[in-house]
Amino acid sequence: MVCTALQMDYLKPELAFARGVVLTGVEEPVTIPDQFRADILLLLPRLRRFAFSLTRSGPDADDLLQDACISALANWQQYDAAQPFDRWMFRIVRNSWISEIRKRKVRLGEGNVPAEDASELQTEQVADVSLEVKDVMGEVAHLPQELSQPLLLVCAEGYSYQETADLLDVPKGTVMSRIHRARKLLMVQLKEEKGA
Repeated sequence: MVCTALQMDYLKPELAFARGVVLTGVEEPVTIPDQFRADILLLLPRLRRFAFSLTRSGPDADDLLQDACISALANWQQYDAAQPFDRWMFRIVRNSWISEIRKRKVRLGEGNVPAEDASELQTEQVADVSLEVKDVMGEVAHLPQELSQPLLLVCAEGYSYQETADLLDVPKGTVMSRIHRARKLLMVQLKEEKGA
């Protein structure tokens, strides 16, 4: 198949989203509903914060968010309107991150490992911490992912315990317990830093 310059411009992925088109690779381009695109754009700041809480790195969070948006746009017909759109998008971001961790392990020759055991989720302690929001978020970043994820979803994003449990595929009691443990650890860490 020979493409003209105009067709090649049309096939550029970075321009496709602006036109509301998804390129699936095999069939003709599919038009995305305007409301779907608008909903993704409204969620971007919240999704970016969540991606950053997973990756602990701005560039990695941006890459993760881009991959998740591409996945959502490519699979927009699979979205079930009966479920909240933001939960669907958060799950895509989370699943994309788990896939990325597994890919990194394979690249390093370590094969598949559970996401909880991935070294990418572990961070170092920050030396000087004050009680400003930026510093509290720094301490949250040092919590294990199993504690920081539910804490951020409930306290920062406003999800209920049940919604968070559904999103993370764990029982509601587990979410409550992890948030309690995260808060206790944060209080200890902040007291140690304040006393030091």
